Amino acid sequence: MASRNYQLVIVGYGGMGSYHGKLLKENQSINVAGTYDILAERKTASIADGYKAYESLEDVLSDDTVDFVLIATPNDVHKEIAIAALKAGKHVICEKPVTIYSDELVEIMETAKINDRAFIVHQNRRWDEDFLTMKKVYDEQSIGDVFHIESRVQGANGIPGDWRHLKEYGGGMLLDWGVHLLDQLLFMVDSKITSVYANLSYILGDEVDDGFQVSITFENGITSLVEVGTTNFIQLPRWYVKGTKGTAVIYDWDINGKIVTQNFGEVEAPKPIKAGQGLTKTMAPPSEKAVSTSELPKVEKTMESFYENVVSVVEGSAEPIVKNEEVLRVLQLMETIFKSAETNEVIKDFELAPITTI
Repeated sequence: MASRNYQLVIVGYGGMGSYHGKLLKENQSINVAGTYDILAERKTASIADGYKAYESLEDVLSDDTVDFVLIATPNDVHKEIAIAALKAGKHVICEKPVTIYSDELVEIMETAKINDRAFIVHQNRRWDEDFLTMKKVYDEQSIGDVFHIESRVQGANGIPGDWRHLKEYGGGMLLDWGVHLLDQLLFMVDSKITSVYANLSYILGDEVDDGFQVSITFENGITSLVEVGTTNFIQLPRWYVKGTKGTAVIYDWDINGKIVTQNFGEVEAPKPIKAGQGLTKTMAPPSEKAVSTSELPKVEKTMESFYENVVSVVEGSAEPIVKNEEVLRVLQLMETIFKSAETNEVIKDFELAPITTI
């Protein structure tokens, strides 16, 4: 239980900033003391929502009653705000991607260490039910040893918002959604990456990617396909995972899906079917007794919520669930993906930072 009530200021009161405000209304340990935004309409929105609107970032940082600064601005200014807040003695929560380049995060991590302040990135999709469900399938070997993972999100609305269309602000779908899917993948699969091959989509004509496909191979033999699309009018499954004993699929955010496993022993062989202009036994559906279909496992709460964990970290009673070293690895992986797409090459000779860095 928290020993006190912490005061937090949201810097950047756009979509994500106001979203955090709504989330924190339900939190008993952290109170939103105010907001700061350079846009007049967002100051007005903040006041309408019942918050104090600070006139400058300096006013926020000089306010001794403020314990936390939450950064929800465009990506290109995360670093300078984070470092200023840490030096001012504030704990910092930052939206993702935490920075555009990995070396910027290293600077932030060093500043947090020097000033003995917490710096935590809001990688909120580690708590997504679809991810936790598939991680449970993976961890419990419900389909045997997993050897292939497909993770994708697809829509048909193009790149959202305004600044996300621009490279200088850190726009594009790899930085926007890839940061989540790659974080989930690395959180699930504890193995070194041995190769990366990627292509980025620029179908919509923006200067940043409107989608991507990346193939990742791990040292333990697992292969994966991570895909984000914004021009998909028919969506493929959110998750499609193959194991040595079966297959698991999750179709959508509502966790519609199933597990199909192989029945071993004496079962009826598949019968040939007519496929196009020929017959096939290989691609015929398995006989009724050859497989079993079951529901996806139910996920119970096994870890603190994001903000519960933030308070526990600050009070010294828990380690961060989202470790900065893990965030750094994802940034380095995204840099490798950009390199692969630019050179049209499979990238093999690279190392991600160890979890014990900084």
